[in-house]
Amino acid sequence: MEHDKSLIMVTWDFTEKSMFALEHAVQISSFLPCEIAIVHIVKKDSEINEAEKKMAESIRPKYTGKVTDFKFIAKAGSIFHTIAEVAAEINALMVFMGAHGIMGMQKFLGSWALKVVASSKAPFIVVQEPPRGDLFGKIVIPVNYRREIKECVMWANFFSKKFNTSFVIYKSKYTDKNLHKGVDSNVLFITKYFTNKAIHYEIATAAGEHDFGNEVVSYAKKIESNAIMLMTTRDIGFADYVLGPQEQYIISNSEKIPVIAINPRPAKLGGGFSASGG
Repeated sequence: MEHDKSLIMVTWDFTEKSMFALEHAVQISSFLPCEIAIVHIVKKDSEINEAEKKMAESIRPKYTGKVTDFKFIAKAGSIFHTIAEVAAEINALMVFMGAHGIMGMQKFLGSWALKVVASSKAPFIVVQEPPRGDLFGKIVIPVNYRREIKECVMWANFFSKKFNTSFVIYKSKYTDKNLHKGVDSNVLFITKYFTNKAIHYEIATAAGEHDFGNEVVSYAKKIESNAIMLMTTRDIGFADYVLGPQEQYIISNSEKIPVIAINPRPAKLGGGFSASGG
């Protein structure tokens, strides 16, 4: 996914959270030459022109003389499908989305964000507040026994090259020998890849005393991580949205840590990955 100028997408709903997402995208533009596409979903085609006009009027004055490469896109549809469709149509490198946290409606807010994220091939960076600290200076990668976590390495390589990111591989702890073996296998794969690509990393292990999602967020806060890189569950279904996998808790975490959510490729598909940079 190498462009002369990358295209970063921001979801927009005229809320403060949308502005936070835009601020993160603008911050990235100082490191990565990019155009920013701001996308708003409307109910009917007749609302498109007015929505795009309103978007421009509410955003351009705030960035006069700072950012000129804005595209304003309004499209009729459902947020659960159309956001991902637009990201694919415009070949977005990544998508920034503002989301509310876990206070009050943890399951429903988490499942809302997860459902939008899970429909996209492009990574989603979910934020809850304005940028703080170094841009992607340190990222935590939670590692459990699931094999799809191995797919995060190529995006880790992308962030390492573009933002000089260092990573903390945070291992889950299991008493079950087979699950423990799966974690060790994943860590071995990731560390070999990181060593080969000269990606800086360290390893830490969860205590295993609480839910892994809780331990991930607590640890990321403790080390003042700039983000958590999360692989979503492959082929997530309706039951997962209702019951609430750990992804929901992490995406809508109470510490308001940005989450880079990456969807694994379908198991039946192979092929290369274009964001690796070699």
